[in-house]
Amino acid sequence: MEQNSAFEIVIVGGGTSGWMTAAALAKVLKGKYPIKLVESDEIATIGVGEATIPMINLFNRLLDLDENQFMRETQASFKLGIEFVNWGQLGDRYVHGFGVIGQDNWTVDFHQYWLKQFLAGKAKDLDHYSINTAACHQNKFMRAQLDMPNSPLAHIAHAFHFDAGLYAKFLRKFSEERGVTRIEGKITDVVKREGDGFIESVVLQSGQKIEGSLFIDCSGFRALLIEGALQTGYEDWSHWLPCDRAIAIPCVSAKELTPYTRSTARSAGWQWRIPLQHRIGNGHVFSSKFMSEDEATAILLGNLDGAPLADPRTVKFAAGKRKKAWNKNCISIGLSSGFLEPLESTSIHLIQMGIAHLLTYFPAPGFEGADTEAYNRVMNQEYDWVRDFIILHYKATERTDSAFWNYCREMEVPESLVQRMDLFRSHGRVFREGNELFTKVSWLQVMHGQRIRPKAYHPLTDLLSEAEIQKYLEEVEGVINACVNVMPSHAEFIAKNCAAPPVKMA
Repeated sequence: MEQNSAFEIVIVGGGTSGWMTAAALAKVLKGKYPIKLVESDEIATIGVGEATIPMINLFNRLLDLDENQFMRETQASFKLGIEFVNWGQLGDRYVHGFGVIGQDNWTVDFHQYWLKQFLAGKAKDLDHYSINTAACHQNKFMRAQLDMPNSPLAHIAHAFHFDAGLYAKFLRKFSEERGVTRIEGKITDVVKREGDGFIESVVLQSGQKIEGSLFIDCSGFRALLIEGALQTGYEDWSHWLPCDRAIAIPCVSAKELTPYTRSTARSAGWQWRIPLQHRIGNGHVFSSKFMSEDEATAILLGNLDGAPLADPRTVKFAAGKRKKAWNKNCISIGLSSGFLEPLESTSIHLIQMGIAHLLTYFPAPGFEGADTEAYNRVMNQEYDWVRDFIILHYKATERTDSAFWNYCREMEVPESLVQRMDLFRSHGRVFREGNELFTKVSWLQVMHGQRIRPKAYHPLTDLLSEAEIQKYLEEVEGVINACVNVMPSHAEFIAKNCAAPPVKMA
């Protein structure tokens, strides 16, 4: 196939972000642009992004992936939501489930009818009215039954837990089969063009020079091009998100394969638990200002489901984003573009959005400023939306048991988040701004789950009588329970459809 050899794409770095970018570009550009990916086997990838959100299904469809094959090759399990433990108060539990809650009915959102009864002490907690959260509690799973549009079974929304290393390997094979050239080597120099400072080439330790037109920086926290060469600058959000370390370790699997991620708040951060088919991924995200690394490691090792399968690994980070995701002829995607802790499994989503917006604003050889500015504007918005949602988890707490939680509870937060919290406190109203990632249902579940209580409900809820509302809630709950009862267990579904071959653990 004839290529546009005058416009060469060079991706610097592999891992999840590099190979996701390569796979998407190879698929969409159909071999008409030469794509090279430079990575070094000497440089380890971070590999903590093992949990995803339902948006990844769009990416998989873009690539025309067979979901069962994808799951087998990445040791994946399904994910219906995230269970949060000890966030509002010690002992609290709630699930932020994907998908919908309840069923639309007349004038106001379902949750307003529920809220009226809940405030009167006459309704069960929110997770009884969502098939995703109800299934989580019983470790059940099946894919959405799209041939049953009037059933909650049609509204099951799922994502995945997978092995990030196996995922990169899977996408590498996909990309190379579609013409992407992988170049092994460590970059020692970046050559910039005189006059405008655009990147002209990268130079490997071997002396090989790789020239390109568009450079995509997927080099992780090193940000080799966007920061190392172009000095773009970084917007630090540590004052809102004080955690700056993560210790990661895999352990042997538990008896029951849960269809959800778990996030357990600790005294100076939180611990993740991500169940895969062959192991459980664990990590402790914490603030070094409030806890030592030794103490954080001890807490993590003391709270595993089984024996560790490797030594603990520490990752240092600063929450924030690059001041420009696109600078000159360089676009940063993944950790080189910014980092928000994986509390809501958004790392891979932000990679995905970087790729999607790149395709929308794909540059012509002249690199028009308007395209660059538009890309930076939309990516800034993507990061800001996720930032506010993650800050909410820390701000909305009643915990007073440690200096860390006192800091989080009392800290000033962005005005955009203050407005959302105030609106919910007044009449339980939630809104979604534009195309932001998190839906009204997401904001609702986290605010309610972390004890923000509205003073009242939407006044138009009273258009239905209390008896009508109570009957409505009971019917919704009853139908959901009946649906969950017919679902297989998560482990049974995987065994029947997408079980991976056994892995010999070291």
